[in-house]
Amino acid sequence: MRDNNVVPQAEILDTQQCWKLLRETTIGRLAVTADGRPDVFPVNYKVDQETMIFRTGDGTKLSAMEADANVALEADAVSAEFGFAWSVVVKGRAVVVASTDTTLDTVGRALFPWQGVNKEHLIRIVPETVTGRRFTLKAPMSWRTPLNDAIRAGLE
Repeated sequence: MRDNNVVPQAEILDTQQCWKLLRETTIGRLAVTADGRPDVFPVNYKVDQETMIFRTGDGTKLSAMEADANVALEADAVSAEFGFAWSVVVKGRAVVVASTDTTLDTVGRALFPWQGVNKEHLIRIVPETVTGRRFTLKAPMSWRTPLNDAIRAGLE
């Protein structure tokens, strides 16, 4: 008899594997501390060597990073076709890119604001740690949790 509650071990990714995966996607979630509380924002980013670059405008994200430059950026993907998922977290310091930086001409031109509004600040995350893991997906119907037996409101 199989135990459907056995959790397979996640594969811990080395730093180079993490950077390779980060280059394969362009959307992540930026975590900042705003007014003493955590906040998370979706951002589109590019990898520039072994740093992360994204655009932002004036507002909560920029104010939070100016007050506390410690940030985290998480990116992930799920491959149903191949039956695995991965997640990479970059923790580091957010630094405003100077207007004279050559990054503006290379990476910066490839980053377009989703909303079509002015995002004049280019931010670089200088990593202190880069961690990641990959794991095999199980079929959803094989998941067994105590919530499986809960009666959903409206179905009673």
